[in-house]
Amino acid sequence: KAHNEEYIKKHFVAVSTAKEEVEKFGIDTANMFEFWDWVGGRYSVWSAVGLSVATYIGFDNFLEFLQGGREADEHFRAQPFENNIPVLKGLLDVWYSNFLSAKAFAILPYDQNLWLFPEFSQQFFMESNGKYVDRNGKPVKYTTGLPRFGAAGTDGQHSFYQEIHQSPEGVLIPADFIGVINPQNLVPGHHEEFFSNFVAQTEALAFGKTKGEALTAGENGGRDLVK
Repeated sequence: KAHNEEYIKKHFVAVSTAKEEVEKFGIDTANMFEFWDWVGGRYSVWSAVGLSVATYIGFDNFLEFLQGGREADEHFRAQPFENNIPVLKGLLDVWYSNFLSAKAFAILPYDQNLWLFPEFSQQFFMESNGKYVDRNGKPVKYTTGLPRFGAAGTDGQHSFYQEIHQSPEGVLIPADFIGVINPQNLVPGHHEEFFSNFVAQTEALAFGKTKGEALTAGENGGRDLVK
C-alpha cells in the first residue's frame, strides 16, 4: 500500500477544483492543475482541462489551438454585427426555428477528419440552448434551439441527404456545409473529387431545378441531373 501511495504521489497529476479530494486520492497537490469552478463544459478545453489534448497533440500545437480560440473571441468581440460570424449564426438559428418553423439543423463537414464534429457540436448547441425557461426561470414561448445532426461528406449523401433535398413542402432542414481547402488527406486526387461533391450538393440545395428542368433532365437520360 505504501508503495502504491508513493507511486501515485510521484507519477500522477490532477486537473481539478477540489484540492482536498486530490489529496485524499494521494496525488501531490504540487502536481495539481487548477481551473476556475465556473468554467463551463463547452469552454473547459481551453483551460487546464485541455491537458489531455496538449499531451496528445503536443504543447506547441496546443498553443496554436489556444491562439485560434483567441482569434475567434476577438472576432466576436470586435467585429460589427453585420460581419460577426457568431452573431449571424445565432440570428439565423432564431430565424430558421421561430420564423420559418425548421425542426432540425444539419452540420455536414466534407473532410473525414471532422467526422465527429457534428456530434461534438451537439454539446455546445443543444446543451447550451436546449432550455425551456429563460434566465429568470420563466417558461419561454419560443424555440430556444434546433436539434443538430450530421455526418461527414459522402457518408451523409447516401443516408439522409435525400430528405434534405426532397422533404415535403413545408419541412425545412437548414444545413451548414463545411469545406476544407488544405486537407490533411494526401491521397492524390481524393480531395478534389470529395470537394466536387461539396460544391455540387450546396449548389443543388441552393438553386435546385424547376419541374420543367427536372423533366428535361429525365428525358435526357438523367445526365443533366448530375451536373
